[in-house]
Amino acid sequence: MVAGASDLKTRARILRWTLGSAIAVLVIATAVMAAIPPAIISGMVDERVEFDRVWIGEECELSPERLALTTSDGLEVIAYEVRAEDPKAVIVFLSGIHNPSVTAFFGHARMLLDEGYSSILLEMRAHGESEGEVIALGYEEHRDVSAVIGHIEAESAYEDVPVVVFGASMGAATAINSIGQVPGIDGLISLSAYSSWDDVFVDNMGVPEPIASAQRAFVRLYTGVKYGFDTRDIVPKRQIRDLGDRPALLAHSTGDSQIPFASFERLIEQAPPHVETWVRDGDRHFIVDGESFLEPWEDEEYAERILGFLERSFGQ
Repeated sequence: MVAGASDLKTRARILRWTLGSAIAVLVIATAVMAAIPPAIISGMVDERVEFDRVWIGEECELSPERLALTTSDGLEVIAYEVRAEDPKAVIVFLSGIHNPSVTAFFGHARMLLDEGYSSILLEMRAHGESEGEVIALGYEEHRDVSAVIGHIEAESAYEDVPVVVFGASMGAATAINSIGQVPGIDGLISLSAYSSWDDVFVDNMGVPEPIASAQRAFVRLYTGVKYGFDTRDIVPKRQIRDLGDRPALLAHSTGDSQIPFASFERLIEQAPPHVETWVRDGDRHFIVDGESFLEPWEDEEYAERILGFLERSFGQ
């Protein structure tokens, strides 16, 4: 009887120790997972991007006009405008989170000018000459795009001229978000957009789904605190639903090492059925062959895809 009572007490102690250990492990794991997003993301966004290399229009035989535009939240953002005579459309270029400067798209502007399109190359907030101290991962950069749209709408030369947002990487995510947030946009070209910031964060962790789901929640908590919980729906996989019947081309590469292909699949699931898609093999984050980025016409398949989409959608 005494031995039985002793065994019962021993089992109770073991149970309490096991439960206590499990709770401690859970608390530690939760603390670690909560600490990961700020530890990683803050280093990516809490600084201005000062580019090592900035291109000038004259390198592509262009004479762009420098624009200083003010956003709805009071930042001055810099853009470069290349005007075509009687343009078929105005293409607004947006680049990635850290590199390159949007001025690397002067080669695209050259190619498009030859085909009758105007271009505006926008350096988003906290990049290069544009004001801002924090990169907003697409949650707020639609305000920068809106400032460009305001400039276009104020120009009589652009009356009734369609506007197309053309973004790469984070710029593509911003372009899609702008489709849902900014009136006055008529078309979209997206190169390697992420479906949401928490998606691409977790995709790059490569962890099993139960852990991924838990980590996603902490990423959303961090971005909600940083950018405001009212921005939680300003993510590409939700904003793409508001595309309506406007023309769009979404491109991605199967082996993208920065924004895994899963983001493209999520976007296509939410996009209207008329959206055109283009998938390239390999790791081509900017879709165009790397050595052809500054001279995109050298990648003939790329040039044909971009120009063909624009001509079908906006050619006169």
